[in-house]
Amino acid sequence: MPRPTPPGVPVRPGTPTPLGARFRVGPDGVAGTNFALWAGGAEAVRLCLFDERDRETRVPLTELTHEIWHGFVPGVMPGQRYGYRVDGRWDPWTGARWNPAKLLLDPYARAVDGEFALPPEVYGHVRDWPEQRVADTVRDDRDSAPYVPKGVVVDDDDDWQDDRRPKTPWADSVIYELHVRGFTRRHPGIPEELRGTYAGLAHPAAIEHLVRLGVTAVELLPVHQFAHEDHLLRRGLQNHWGYNSIGYFAPHAAYAASGTTGQQVGEFKRMVRALHAAGIEVILDVVYNHTAEAGELGPTLSMKGIDNRGYYRLQDDARRYADYTGCGNTLHVVQPQVLRLITDSLRYWVTEMGVDGFRFDLAAALARSMHDVDMLSPFLAVIAQDPVLRRVKLIAEPWDVGSGGYQVGAFPPLWTEWNDRYRGAVRDFWRGALPDVRDLGYRLSGSSDLYAWGGRRPYASVNFVTAHDGFTLRDLVTYDHKHNEANGEGNRDGSDDNRSWNCGAEGETDDAGVRALRRRQLRNLLTTLLLSTGVPMLVAGDEMGRTQGGNNNAYCQDNDVSWLDWSLREDPGCAALLDLTARLIELRHRHPVLRRRAFFSGRAHSADGLRDLAWFTARGAEMTEGDWYAPAATLGMYLSGRDIPGRDERGDEILDDSFLAVLHAGADDTGFTLPASPWAERYEVVVDTSREDQTESPRVVHPAGTTITVPGRSVLFLRAV
Repeated sequence: MPRPTPPGVPVRPGTPTPLGARFRVGPDGVAGTNFALWAGGAEAVRLCLFDERDRETRVPLTELTHEIWHGFVPGVMPGQRYGYRVDGRWDPWTGARWNPAKLLLDPYARAVDGEFALPPEVYGHVRDWPEQRVADTVRDDRDSAPYVPKGVVVDDDDDWQDDRRPKTPWADSVIYELHVRGFTRRHPGIPEELRGTYAGLAHPAAIEHLVRLGVTAVELLPVHQFAHEDHLLRRGLQNHWGYNSIGYFAPHAAYAASGTTGQQVGEFKRMVRALHAAGIEVILDVVYNHTAEAGELGPTLSMKGIDNRGYYRLQDDARRYADYTGCGNTLHVVQPQVLRLITDSLRYWVTEMGVDGFRFDLAAALARSMHDVDMLSPFLAVIAQDPVLRRVKLIAEPWDVGSGGYQVGAFPPLWTEWNDRYRGAVRDFWRGALPDVRDLGYRLSGSSDLYAWGGRRPYASVNFVTAHDGFTLRDLVTYDHKHNEANGEGNRDGSDDNRSWNCGAEGETDDAGVRALRRRQLRNLLTTLLLSTGVPMLVAGDEMGRTQGGNNNAYCQDNDVSWLDWSLREDPGCAALLDLTARLIELRHRHPVLRRRAFFSGRAHSADGLRDLAWFTARGAEMTEGDWYAPAATLGMYLSGRDIPGRDERGDEILDDSFLAVLHAGADDTGFTLPASPWAERYEVVVDTSREDQTESPRVVHPAGTTITVPGRSVLFLRAV
């Protein structure tokens, strides 16, 4: 039975700000915690405190200021577990779903203790009601407290004075997308007790790999506290990726090695410090578009029971949720309290947890005003003027699943975007499916057709060939079709539009010719990505040939399917690919012509007619308008290091070598005539992807004007000398 407020411990009024649970010492020297919860429309709020034996003490919060219920409870110390019960009307037909039998997680909880299971008791309605079409209207009065995690009071004792943020300029960035657990779970150099955790990612063995590669930022798949979906739990699976958030201030407790009653916060901070010390920024993949409470038939875990109508977009039939995410609900970002929740969370992760930026999942859903995507929406306007958030890296996944949701190239100048048009063009070129090379030319040179407006720069484009969602790079050249049977959905889940090519055999094979071709295609794809203008993003493991066995939707595979196989480093072919990737990134860091901060003009800036960017056919002639529309498997791109706009930090002109990239996707060898004066007198081969071993490349120099042989399906990257 719950216990009332302990006698002799009065609940003081406290303050309505900041929201959440904040431990402090009052002016009279009394230590305690201030609790503040926005619950518009609620009739009563009770704070529920849990001791080490899970006994519950209910404390009424009677102070109400601007729809915020608050109170200061003396004696409540860091480590205290808590939740809320919120009273109000049960009227699903109007969107009101208050149910005081359900213990609710504080949306501002900064640590969460316990796992979310989903038995019937955690649903606000009777989940197993015989008539499912009206089940959501029948209230379930069973207590959910024994079955749900609790928030944890956390101390604020860190001022980050000893931390040095790398502050890598956008143009110099190389992003590495990884999963905290998947990246570290099988790493032999990380102590077993730290594998799969924040501490594991902070371990020198993990950081050594990142430093060796030369990446400048890790983009972590969601680390906000998340819950597993009921349909996965029923199949004995779990949500591995974490795109099912329920706590926007709390680091996911299952990734902590040190404990879950607040220790996860310090462990996360130590991870950030360790990465910063290695010169690596930390970007979080964040999911503010929906929550784990799903639609009307989903569980009642937090916001649904605090104020369903205030937090979520509802349809005209208020029983139903507007779903622009494909996940059952959409947060109502136009509402001031929801906008405040999101921006408070973002600022918290920057100022108190040390992160350097965010990638916003389904960002178009956040940019919707009432219904349509609006680039003047409250969310984008607030971010643009926020003195903290406008200074960090902001990456949009520029689409959602609603009408008009595809917005690639449309986000305002402060933002960079995942450029899936880059992904499509590069995949299609290397599998021989591009009708011409017009689209490829734009993608290689920074996608000016998408981003050359409003002061945006080439680094507005985050270029990627693979991401967590879809085939790995190795699977892209190994499978024509997805193989998602292990997900338990009859292979219906995951995209059917993979733009992949198995090189002649579906799946793994002993055919030496097919295997060699696949290795070459991997080199081609990585070389194209890392030499393109824009910000390259690699997926963890692609640099050493990681496979998911053809699963292109491994979101529920918390096992060897998703965990990096570090033994690949011992395979000669995979080790060579790793070496090439590191070499390409180092080449990118060394040459500013590959990291341009302004778009190419394509115009001559000197009397000799040399332009900053020029395109060539295999004949060595500059491309005409007709050439861009003609079928072609070969493209030459000349990058002038003499015409780089801007100046360095000392105010000096930026000068670099000039390069010629020759991309040939045809199966057979082809001749390519090297452009002569004024482009170059000679060309030195820097990268030749037809070679298996890239470490001991002999110095090869060709005179300009000669016709060289470009091996089938290869990239030649040549320095003009």
